[in-house]
Amino acid sequence: SWSIEENSITYRLLVILRPPSGHSFSLDTTEQPPAGRSGIRVALKCLCSREQLLGKTPCFLHTSGGQLPTDQDLYLLDTLCTDSYLDVDKVVHWVQMLVASAWQLLPHSLHCQLTVLPSRRSCRFQLTGSSGMQSSIEMALAVQE
Repeated sequence: SWSIEENSITYRLLVILRPPSGHSFSLDTTEQPPAGRSGIRVALKCLCSREQLLGKTPCFLHTSGGQLPTDQDLYLLDTLCTDSYLDVDKVVHWVQMLVASAWQLLPHSLHCQLTVLPSRRSCRFQLTGSSGMQSSIEMALAVQE
């Protein structure tokens, strides 16, 4: 959705996060998640049959020797989770940093400044053009089972 107020435009976006290959999201309704964490559990998912069909698709559950990989294959769990749950603060920070980094690569970044606005439950940005026109962007993050 979007709205216009005097010299600013606000855009509101719903962004659906999907787990990367080898991971799954599920809503954990059995227990109350600790403060600051979502009730979205992140679990490793077996990819053995996919590996046989496509090749070179690592299965995180059944690697050689039964050991889980320790490199960037577990990036999601290390960076965005706390105790196997998506951590809302970590996810918001990660998305904000990703958008800010990508903005620097766009031609519009020469004429329009991107400012990351503080927010704990959504991602908020402000764009300010050379004319002083401001646009706000609010990204609500969600997952789909």
